[in-house]
Parts: sequence; C-alpha cells; structure tokens
Amino acid sequence: MTLAEKASLMSGANFWNTKPIARLGVPSIMLTDGPHGLRKQGGAADHLGLNASIPATCFPTAATLANSWDVSLVRRVGEALGTEAAAENVSVLLGPGLNIKRNPLAGRNFEYFSEDPLLTGQLAAAMIRGIQSKGVAASPKHFAVNSQEAHRMSIDEIVDERALHELYLEGFRIAITQGAAWTVMSSYNKVNGTYANENRELLDAILRRTWGFDGLVVTDWGGNNDRVAGLIAGNALEMPSTSGVTDREIVRAVETGELDESVLGARVDELLTLIARTSAQDSTPADHDSHHQLAIEAARHSIVLAANKDATLPLGPDSGRIAVIGDFADTPRYQGAGSSLVNPTRVDSPLEALRATDLDIVGYEPGFRRMDRASGRLQRRALRLADQADLVLLFLGLDESAEAEAVDRKHMRLAHNQLDLVNQLVVRGKRVVVVLAGGSPVELPFAEEVDALVMGYLGGQGVGPALADVLVGTTNPSGKLAESYPVRYEDVPSAAAFGHTEATSEHRESIYLGYRYFDKVGAPVRYPFGHGLSYTTFEYSDLRVARDCVQVTVTNAGDMAGEEIVQIYLEAPGAAAGQFRAPRELGGFAKVHLEPGHSATLEIALAEHAFCAFDVDTTDWRLVPGTYTVLAGASSRDIRASQTIEIEGKAFELGGAEAYVRGHVESVSDAEFEALIGRPLPPATWPRDRPLTRDDIIAQTKGRGGFASLLYTLIEGTSRAFMALGRPHASNNVRFAFDLPFRSVERMSAGNVDADMIDGILEMVNGRFWRGSRRTVSAWWALRRRRRNEAQRMRSEGED
Repeated sequence: MTLAEKASLMSGANFWNTKPIARLGVPSIMLTDGPHGLRKQGGAADHLGLNASIPATCFPTAATLANSWDVSLVRRVGEALGTEAAAENVSVLLGPGLNIKRNPLAGRNFEYFSEDPLLTGQLAAAMIRGIQSKGVAASPKHFAVNSQEAHRMSIDEIVDERALHELYLEGFRIAITQGAAWTVMSSYNKVNGTYANENRELLDAILRRTWGFDGLVVTDWGGNNDRVAGLIAGNALEMPSTSGVTDREIVRAVETGELDESVLGARVDELLTLIARTSAQDSTPADHDSHHQLAIEAARHSIVLAANKDATLPLGPDSGRIAVIGDFADTPRYQGAGSSLVNPTRVDSPLEALRATDLDIVGYEPGFRRMDRASGRLQRRALRLADQADLVLLFLGLDESAEAEAVDRKHMRLAHNQLDLVNQLVVRGKRVVVVLAGGSPVELPFAEEVDALVMGYLGGQGVGPALADVLVGTTNPSGKLAESYPVRYEDVPSAAAFGHTEATSEHRESIYLGYRYFDKVGAPVRYPFGHGLSYTTFEYSDLRVARDCVQVTVTNAGDMAGEEIVQIYLEAPGAAAGQFRAPRELGGFAKVHLEPGHSATLEIALAEHAFCAFDVDTTDWRLVPGTYTVLAGASSRDIRASQTIEIEGKAFELGGAEAYVRGHVESVSDAEFEALIGRPLPPATWPRDRPLTRDDIIAQTKGRGGFASLLYTLIEGTSRAFMALGRPHASNNVRFAFDLPFRSVERMSAGNVDADMIDGILEMVNGRFWRGSRRTVSAWWALRRRRRNEAQRMRSEGED
C-alpha cells in the first residue's frame, strides 16, 4: 500500500462512506446515524436530519430506555437496530450516546442514558452487544465530557481528575470493556485544554492502554482540528470527506518527519480490522412489524408513574367520562431532533390507542399550540370539553423546538400556554391526569395539584399503545427515573454557570452531580433518582451482603402482577460527613417480574469500583476503607432494607476545599477550583482584541461590526424566521452554523469551499471587506477552473 493510499483511508469518500482501494480489494463501508433508529439517508446527505432518511423503526430514545433499567430489553433493542443496519449494508451504527447528564438544559440529554455512570455503562454495554451481534459495529459516543451543545466544537470542558474518572469516563469504561465496542466516536469539545480527538491521555493512555480498547476511533462529523495530532493520539478515521485536504496533510507530515509512518500504519490496520469485523453481516430484510411491537414493548417498560393520588390510575369503567386534552395526544412527541432524527415506519398516537379501549372518551381538544404560541381559542374549547367530563387526560410536554442537537434549552419550564391550561383545569376542580412528553426534566409546579402524573419521555413510534396500556392497567408501570427531577432549575449545582461562558465550561461542582449532590446537601427534589410507582406493592427482606454482591428477597404484596427495579446503594463511611465524597452511590440493580403473592431472592453483583474513589496522586482507583451501609431501595430516597459491611484497606486523603467537603458547590471560588484542578483557570471569554482565524467559530463574529455582524445577523435572522414559520428543526439546524469553526467550513462543504475562499471570508470578517471579497471571488473562480479541468481530464482518460 502506497503512502498516498494509506493517507486516503483516513478520511471519508463522501458524507457516510469510507474510501475503497480497488486494486487491493479494500471495500468502502458505510457509517450512519443512530442511536435509537437507523438514519440512512437515501438522497442528499447531512448531519442534522435536514434531508429525509429511509423508513426505519424509531425506538425509544436512550433517556427513555434508561427508565426501564432493563439490560436484556436494551440488548434486544440493540439487536433490532443491528438487524436493520445490516439489512441496509450499514457497517457502523453511530451510537449509543452515553455522556453523563450534567445539567437538565443540555440539548442532547434525550440521547443519553443517565446522570449515573453505572446505569449508563451497563445499559450502553447491552446495546453495544446487541448491535454487534448482527455484525454491525456500534460506536459509543461522544468521548468524552460532551456536556453541552453551546459552542460544542470549541468549548473547553474544565473538569478535575476525580470527577473525570468517577463520572464522565466510568460509563464509557463499563460500556467499552463489557460491550467490547469495535469503534468509539470522539467528541468535538476540548477536555482540559486539548481537543478530545487529539487528547493522547484520553485516546491512548486511558482508552487503549488502561481499558484495552482494540478498535477504531472516528471523529464526530467535522470534529477534526489538527489531523496529524489526531492520528498520533489514536484517531484513525476522519468523517466526512474532506475532498483530499487532510489526506495531503498526512502525506506531507510523513514526508517531513512530523508523523512516523508506523503510526499511520497502525491507524490503517484499525480501519482494516473494522472492515473485517463487519464483513460477515446477514443482510436479510428487517421485519419492521415485529420491530414495531418491540418498540411498543420497550416504551411500556420505560414509562414512569411519578404520582398517583388515591389510586386514580389505572383508568376503568368507574373512571367516568374522560376528556383527552393536549396537542401531544394526537401528534405525539416521540423522538428528539438533529442527527438522531429517524423516519419511522409508522407512528401510533396515544389518542388513537385510547379510542380503541373501553374508556368513555367524550372528546378531544388540542388545548394549546406548540412552541408556546398564542392559543386562547384552543384553550377555551378545551375547557368547555373538560366541563363535560369527570376526568381529564392532559398531554403536556416539551415541543420540537426545545430539545435538539446543536442547541441547549434556555430554561427548565414548560410552555406558558401549557402551564396556564393546567391551572385553569385545576381551578375548575377537575380530576387531572398529566401525561408528560420530553427527553429531560422540567419544572412541575402543578405536581401536587393533579391526581396522577405519567412520564412517557420520548417513547419512539410505539408510544401511543404503550401509554394507553399503562393508563388502563393492561400494563403495570415499572419504569423508574434514571435522573433526578429538581424542584426548580436553580437547585441544580451547575445552574449558575451552565451555558453562560464562551471559551470554557467550568465543572466547579466536581463529583456532586444529580442525586450525589442533592443527597449530600439534603436538598428537596421533585422526584428522586430511581423513583417510579406501580399498581402493586413490593416488600423487601433478608438483605445479605458480601464484598462483591448482595442478596435480597422481594415479595409482590399486592394483587396485580408487576415488575420491581431493586436498587442497591452504598453509603460511604459516616455518610461521607467531613469527606470530599458523595454520601451514597448506586452500586448495583436488578429488575424482577413477580405475580401477586410471589417472592424472589435476587443476587445482585456490585460494581467493580463499588467501594472505591479515584486517587489523583496514584492516578488509579483505590479502596476507601471503613464501615459502609449497603442499602436496598425502590429509589435513592426510598430505602427498604440496610446492612453494614466493613471494608479494609489503607486510608488515603480525599482532600479538597471546605466547599467540596460540605458539598455546597453552588458558589465555589476561583481559588478553590484552581486548587482542585491544580492549575490556573484559562480565560472563560473569547479574545476580542485580535482578528479571527480558521480555528475560531462563526459565533465569534457577534458584535464585531461590519461584515462580521452582518454574517451573525443573517444566521440569527434565518433561524428566527424558521421558528416563526413553525419549523423548529430547520431553525435549530441553522443555528448549528454558529458553532462551526471556520476551518470546518472547508471540510464540511464537500469540496465547494477551499482554504483560499475561507481566508478571503476571514478577511471580510476581520474588517477588510473589499479585499476579502475579491479574494473570495477569485478563489471561487480558481476552484471552478480546477474542477472543470479535472472533469475534462477524467473524460479524456475514459475515452482512452
């Protein structure tokens, strides 16, 4: 293989395919989006779901599946995903997504499993095993610390070593070691000053040497900064095509000695290994009907019954006349947006499914307009319908403008018109059951005033029948929350800082994330991590504890068959009082089905690092000795049984400033955070006293005046126009341009923009408009001539 051929294999042939080498029999393979459904585009390709993809089963998103806590179910979903990918000759399905949910406003939380790394890792590993059982590579993403969408292609995630390993990497470690992933996707962002795709500590020292990963690392689309640095760190494949731009960079680097050809050879071997691993797929057509039934089953097991006053649910003949209100009942919100946007094979609405039951449905009204647009007439019609009913099924949720790739949410509230409708119904004294859609927590100020609350999350194309089955009791709800529900956004430890900075994102809360924080400071929550009710009751007894596992007996004490998710928490010695440590952490879990009156004794393995913390001095995990209390519970705050165990070992210092010992990290000072990370903080804002370069992002044109401000205003105005026209997906996709580095415009343009044109645009942005415009136009004509000459040459060779 020649040097040029080796270099050519390191980037795509187009948006989704790798390059072939015909003379050596190296085929092209296809990578395409997941993670909760196949998004193979049949026509024009893009990364954000602008163009339609072929029909595929849309399963519940990761945020929804995580509420099932069901490893075997998630594996079956993975198998179905792998089957559909193999049937379409797709070699790599880009998923699962498993970044830790640091903040409820992060735009892609719907694609991620949990705030807890153990639950995240085990579910992701199951999905990976399922996908790869069909000869299709899974690609866990985004490695690592991809915690926000704002400025995601340039943001520097500043995180201390303990939080990095105990939270943000641990889920990946479990997923990759237990799932044996064949590929990993690196994230756009920097981690402690270095782009993740060039981070040798992440990609080489941790991923390969410590965890034993033997697969291929692929960039996120357009996620390359320095191609040679990426190769050296461990990234093999850059996607999409760069029209040969970075291929030439690789060749030059080898010729000048900057890059050892053996490093390039190792990366080529990784790609060839991936091709070999995915070469024996079974391309039998997928059974979309059976996959739709699996999608319904997955949604059923993931629905969370959050509240149920006076056994309002399940509904039956004695529930009286029922009004169905809420736009989401007829037009369900069942998935997120962006690169995971699936073209479903069908969608069953909740309204349709409810009408097929024996309930006395007296009518339906949408009640409000999506995207919080004025809807007085719709509200009045809904209230008139409610007056005719004994009970209201009220479908609320986050609309399509709220959750998407490339944008973060601005607040944690539901739309005002939805909140007003709830209040109007409650004031009327109506019995109200709220059914909530969305991929992330929202504030629920009405939670104590309604009679029941059902969380459907984003349940995929089968969400309608699944919700109906739970509401009428055909299915006993068994889902439990994989994330905490704060009472209000201000209660979140990262609330004061999240999304407010430009150049960096400072994780000052360290290890205190989600329930780890709320339990440390004793803060109230709307619903705790692991919470979820049932139509039956379960009792726990006979808890027995060993170093690596626990046993507990669970009894169904009610009169309806159901499933219980038993959660094992490890309470640190002294509940971590006086220590820089969370008071309790999830150590294991299991889900069990029980008929009424039946019992089962479960043996639940404890996590590998159950009694450990990460020691920054030895840069390794170490046992923390002491007397631990092992807790068996129905949630992190609903503990049913406990037992102590003594863990022996050599004590070591878990030091940290007083704020970290107490857990009150809402206002950690610069000095305290600098002491934690061991270095001065980098600037949190963009420099404004220098010209913009190829490494800067388009959002930095804001406020610079002239053409720079015009460019910013054009993008912002186009986004607002699409939103006003009721096209939130298009609006959010336009905003994607803000976080694109100027260098990536060339690489993402399919060869339509070259480096000279970018330099011309930068001159225009930097205040030399006429000179830059002349350079841009000149470069465009030169590119056209080169393309025309190349086309003529190829025609001549073809005629010869």
